Amino acid sequence: MDQRVAWVTGASSGIGEALAKALTKAGWAVILSGRRVEALQAVAEAAGGETLVLPFEVTDFDALPGIAGQALAWKGRIDLMINNAGVSQRSLALDTDFATYQRIMDIDYFAPLRLTQLVLPHMVARKSGTFVAISSLAGRIGSCMRTGYCSAKFALLGYYEALRAEVEAAYGVKVLTVLPGSVRTAVAANALQGDGAARGVSDANIDGGMDPDDVARQIVEAIEAGRRDLVIAEGGELGAYQLRMSDPERLFDGVAREGVRLAAQREAAGEGQALILDPSRNR
Repeated sequence: MDQRVAWVTGASSGIGEALAKALTKAGWAVILSGRRVEALQAVAEAAGGETLVLPFEVTDFDALPGIAGQALAWKGRIDLMINNAGVSQRSLALDTDFATYQRIMDIDYFAPLRLTQLVLPHMVARKSGTFVAISSLAGRIGSCMRTGYCSAKFALLGYYEALRAEVEAAYGVKVLTVLPGSVRTAVAANALQGDGAARGVSDANIDGGMDPDDVARQIVEAIEAGRRDLVIAEGGELGAYQLRMSDPERLFDGVAREGVRLAAQREAAGEGQALILDPSRNR
């Protein structure tokens, strides 16, 4: 059989890095994409197997057709496209600039959508292939300090669920949506504050979150099994997701109480002072 080819964005760290290693271990040829060339090269060396380092900025929309062309030209095929690159948020809606919302949507929603548009005709023509969208529990649960992030992740799920309806039975192209809870990555430290600056510190729940390698293993198993939707969560986060599905009013009341607490903190900080959340309390 021809070697299967996977393309992973956000492959320089976190879940993307773990996925790259898990896929090469499973025998896939893997295209590694992200912004940091040296980090991607380090992942490629650690992963072993057959890899292509293809760095780019996901919001350089004019460059994306050429990037997709390079990815397709490497082996003449892409069997698996994992849209994993993303950025989170840690700021109240009252303190978030419109430009920050635009940047989050560009990275977390429009970039994966555009890359999918560029790869989709190839998969349709071959009547084979799989798209994986790494969303978040924040794609189904509205959470404080994440209005932009939740918006993008909700939109991502909507796009890929609708795309699945159009291409799965008609063309044999599969779609897997993945909703992880807290994973031990730099997602909180890299999250944008209201003014668009990186937060620079992590959260207690992220630092105590799931192992990226275990999350990657579950995702690869779901790909091989042809699953359509995968929730990876534990503890209170899993409980919150289950509550969202079974008794949303209780969940809405619970997150509203968190909103009251944060509003009180903001008011105590003084007018015009953006709330900087205590990492030890962040959920």
